[in-house]
Amino acid sequence: MPPASAEPTVAARIRACRLCAPRFAATATAHAPRPVVWFASAARLLVASQAPGARAHASGIPFSDASGVRLRDWMGVTEAEFYDRSRVAIVPMGFCFPGYDAKGADLPPPRICAATWRTEALGALPGVRLTLLVGGMAQAWHLGPGPVTARVRAWRDTWPAVVPLPHPSWRNTAWLRANPWFEAEVLPALRARIREVLDG
Repeated sequence: MPPASAEPTVAARIRACRLCAPRFAATATAHAPRPVVWFASAARLLVASQAPGARAHASGIPFSDASGVRLRDWMGVTEAEFYDRSRVAIVPMGFCFPGYDAKGADLPPPRICAATWRTEALGALPGVRLTLLVGGMAQAWHLGPGPVTARVRAWRDTWPAVVPLPHPSWRNTAWLRANPWFEAEVLPALRARIREVLDG
């Protein structure tokens, strides 16, 4: 946890949010809200993601799962670098684990979370030089609607300030195999750009 002076005041208010308590209580997981808040005002790189998973909900640490391992590999950063809030901000579309439906599938993050908190949270990050849009929901918020593959393939259109990425979930392994250009073209450029931003 960064010192209180390093964390914008909006972070504490997000952490205390219980707006979706009735919604989460009605899911198959019947869990209580636990906003996973991981950003400080000095951050230079923004990871705009979807929502914490079950493991992040339990640990209070974003991307503390296999998706996080893959994302850090894509970025070419160490775990220590990734979780250094003075350098990397992680601001999802929903700060809480949305839960599962009756069939065990992931629920999307409630739209009310981004509507309530996102603009203020992003406004508290004045030093961001690079934004990674991880998955379709973050891309739609920042760039407008559009298919993920087309967005990622057109990564040069928003370079060097914004880079759209597929979600690093294991469910996207088939997508990675079907789109080898992503690892061949996007990742080397992405890793070099991240080093520029983080090492400054």
